[in-house]
Amino acid sequence: MPEKYASKTKKSKTLHERAKKVLPAGVSYGIRYFEPYPFYTAKAQGSKLYDVDGNEYVDFWLGHTALILGHSPPAVMEAVKKQLGKGTHYGTAHELEIELAEQVVKMVPNAEMVRFTNSGTEANMYAVRLSRAYTGKNKIAKFEGGWHGGYDALHTGVKHPFDIPESAGLTKGALQDTILLPFNNLEEVEKRLKNEKVASIIIEPVLGAGGGIPAEKEFLKGLREFCNENETLLIFDEVITGFRLAPGGAQQYYGVKADLTVFGKILGGGFPVGAFCGPKEIMERLDATLYPRPQYSFHGGTFTANPITMTAGLATLKLLEDGSLISQLNMLGEKIRKQLKEIFENNSLDIQVTGDSSLFNVHFTKEEVKDASAVFRADRKRLAEYHLTLIENGVFFLPTHAGALSTSHSKEDIDKLFSETEKYAKHH
Repeated sequence: MPEKYASKTKKSKTLHERAKKVLPAGVSYGIRYFEPYPFYTAKAQGSKLYDVDGNEYVDFWLGHTALILGHSPPAVMEAVKKQLGKGTHYGTAHELEIELAEQVVKMVPNAEMVRFTNSGTEANMYAVRLSRAYTGKNKIAKFEGGWHGGYDALHTGVKHPFDIPESAGLTKGALQDTILLPFNNLEEVEKRLKNEKVASIIIEPVLGAGGGIPAEKEFLKGLREFCNENETLLIFDEVITGFRLAPGGAQQYYGVKADLTVFGKILGGGFPVGAFCGPKEIMERLDATLYPRPQYSFHGGTFTANPITMTAGLATLKLLEDGSLISQLNMLGEKIRKQLKEIFENNSLDIQVTGDSSLFNVHFTKEEVKDASAVFRADRKRLAEYHLTLIENGVFFLPTHAGALSTSHSKEDIDKLFSETEKYAKHH
């Protein structure tokens, strides 16, 4: 066990022992567990997390990359406090849902109509179902290393080796219509989909859990053309990239149009959210007043368009709308990727740095990392060790996951990332 970590996080160890009795693995989401045990956060502010032992961490995980403005940004908090006095959950139609939908339509290319959900998983599930309703086809396709949440039909081919089921309890029936595709390899995609009737192809424009790997622009363009020729919908899962790559997300950033776009994380302004959007012609399939059962595609949920989330989301998007904050973060991301590469190379360590805009990831390997297979061939143990060393020294990455930037990160925060990485690289 890393001695330094254990000596600094005694209260967290006690809490984890207690948690294990009532939470499987002692956590509320499997990925939040890391060896030897996770620290427990007591509070968060700006770019920092503070644990129950009083340790401070510069946070590059940012609530699963959701907090692009950092923890509790004042403008968002003000708006939420105001709304709290008016009620937290209505269960009826309200004006805030119209305002946030209008804001999304204004910012996102190809979005004419929007529906809100409570998570990215739900948004992906409903978007896939809508693609089937609209095209009348059953098959869907996703990419190796692509993570679209826990929905059965998409919960396959996430981790290497891709032929092992991602979870117990997934039936053949739930997955029989899902085709797995190789990332950044158009030729192979076309080969695997030859003679298949596919409702939609879903892709993360930057693989998140799959290693922070951007889709190559030509690859996305080729996918778009393939979808046009085969009457297949192209779905961008922008739960991570939405409102981060650019105000209009990946469609704007890469100049490639999607038929449906899925959002989450940043859209909620720090509260639970998901959404899917697209042209009116497709989205109207959700309208039961236009399409009687069984022609319409169902979507719903108790907490959909929750007024607190809508308020926080609107305040967040207003700050991101003109693109200046995002551009600054993108430049900083570029600088971080370059500098990390230099630090490791100057210390003779084989490294690949992936990511795009304000997302970055490190892989201990000589091989160029263009797909999720290369990510898993890299030295994962070494990556976990690097991240735990950073955590011991007050810099938080969720071990083996990509880092993200927020507008609350200071020059000191970034310098600390560099100096701690330098120390690690020198001694390993």
